[in-house]
Amino acid sequence: MPEESRRMYKLEYPSPEVSADGNTGPTLIVALQGYADAGQAVSASADHLMAALENRLVASFNTDELIDYRSRRPTVTMENNEVTKIEKLALAMRVLRDIQGQHFLLLSGPEPDLRWDAFTHAVADLARKYNVSRVVSLYSAPMTVPHTRPLVISAHGTSPELMQDLFRFDGSVVLPGSAALQLESVLGEQRTPVAGFTAHVPHYVASSPYPEATLKLLRSVAHNAHLDLPLQTLERDWERVAQQLSEQMEDSAEIQHVVGALEQQYDEEVERYRTRHPKAVLPGEEDVPSGEEIGEEFERFLANLDEEE
Repeated sequence: MPEESRRMYKLEYPSPEVSADGNTGPTLIVALQGYADAGQAVSASADHLMAALENRLVASFNTDELIDYRSRRPTVTMENNEVTKIEKLALAMRVLRDIQGQHFLLLSGPEPDLRWDAFTHAVADLARKYNVSRVVSLYSAPMTVPHTRPLVISAHGTSPELMQDLFRFDGSVVLPGSAALQLESVLGEQRTPVAGFTAHVPHYVASSPYPEATLKLLRSVAHNAHLDLPLQTLERDWERVAQQLSEQMEDSAEIQHVVGALEQQYDEEVERYRTRHPKAVLPGEEDVPSGEEIGEEFERFLANLDEEE
């Protein structure tokens, strides 16, 4: 391990198993909090995966090297005039198993305030160590979109396979940098397939938990990175929040007017995108499986029949 990386993170001992999927290595999901996390979708995605799936610590990063505690002050609990608990800011990489037992890696915790170059190269070092085959970074941004239309997941990156038919912006986009975006650049330079998925959260609910964004982000990861993730609880959470939003809208003519204007704007943009990308699968539309995918599914079906016999 390079000396710089040695100071940046500590490997767990004994090291947990991180096995490959067939001839390829594991997927790395990056869910760093603090940059673009509208509706708390990025942090909720990491929390959901760690709560729902078996996981083991792989590497813990040195937060004293990376975090400015004055700008991100940990919560302190006092009881009977004594400090009894101080929140631990943990930035770590874990290995998880999906429902089928397939390994993947999750990098989660607060986005570093300091030393982005050292941090991103340390993560790239870990990606090489564990033979990572693809990387997906999660983002969530407040947008002028209505909650009454299908939530959009837009994609960017170097891997057409990872982005598939997700919504993509045409032309140039200039935006503030982040540690996760810099990591995408570093990993792309070492020829690792990389993609970033961004949930478009209605701006008027961006400060509150928004389960649809979490659900759609993880659905996109599951589909495009070929992982089997448990999402039923997120579906129920979204149904509950959707019902609450519907009731609030029914009680306010002002909200109905604002949402109606956003719906018109959304529909017009979808039609413009359809014109530019006639073969794209648009939000709310089902992706029709290819002949190859149907054949693979049929082969799995026959294999299961053989095993049962």
